[in-house]
Amino acid sequence: MLNEGISEKISYPSKYVEIYGSKMHFVEAGEGDAILFLHGIPTSSYLWRNVIPHLATLGRCIAPDLIGFGQSDKPNIDYTVFDHIKYIEKLIEILNLKNITLVMHGWGSVIGFDYAMRHENNCKGLVFYEAFLRTLNGNDISLPFQEQLITFYDIENASDIVMDGRAFVDKIIPQTVMRTLTEEEMKHYRQPFMQEGAGKPILQYLKELPKGDGTSKVDKLIENYSNKLTKSNLPKLLLYSVPGFITTIATVAWAKDNLPNLEIVDIGEELHLAQESNPQLIGESISVWLQGVEQMK
Repeated sequence: MLNEGISEKISYPSKYVEIYGSKMHFVEAGEGDAILFLHGIPTSSYLWRNVIPHLATLGRCIAPDLIGFGQSDKPNIDYTVFDHIKYIEKLIEILNLKNITLVMHGWGSVIGFDYAMRHENNCKGLVFYEAFLRTLNGNDISLPFQEQLITFYDIENASDIVMDGRAFVDKIIPQTVMRTLTEEEMKHYRQPFMQEGAGKPILQYLKELPKGDGTSKVDKLIENYSNKLTKSNLPKLLLYSVPGFITTIATVAWAKDNLPNLEIVDIGEELHLAQESNPQLIGESISVWLQGVEQMK
């Protein structure tokens, strides 16, 4: 039995736009200033299906599938985070998205924060949950995430992930959400990786995950936008859950002390995918905050 406010179905029709010779899939609802939803890995726009209805009256909601994920094409590229940044930036340009409120999760936050700190004048506000707000260090990695990182960094079965991304989805998603997803829901997350070789974007993500030593290109990218965030007056909403996965209580405390114009909302007990367990609270929290932002203009 699904909880109140949770549906297996997507209420919005699929749309596609061609970017660099490949089709990117997205769903769209509402009109007005853009509200852009960026998912993490290995999920898709499907993650936002029960959050969007709470915001569709407040703006033009756009939820894309990152290239290589969901129903987007899988071109022969490396799928680095810099590739994702390039594709999303082009999507914003082609769809003419203005005055954007970015709603970010997981790896999508690296893409979104980088965009926002380079295009502040095209952003209205930043909403983030389980985000890479600052570079990781040993004191600020949750135990569940730490355990996963150890597994990821010791990938001996890399070719297995590339050839069968389904197995990765079947293992990882149940580990990161407290409710048991239905077979229909798991099918949505599994579907993009049914074809042999479709797991390449997942493997690249695992290779790029920050190790916290500050040496990788992604570490430097995060450090760069994190420093800018501490000086940015863009309205910000940090959603967090306990025990969390990426966003620890220490990160919440850091954000409170260092990020201007910030509101913080506790959305209850969850690991990494509260969009699947409590989308109503997430949607309502963003709605209230966004209406407050509009009133302050």
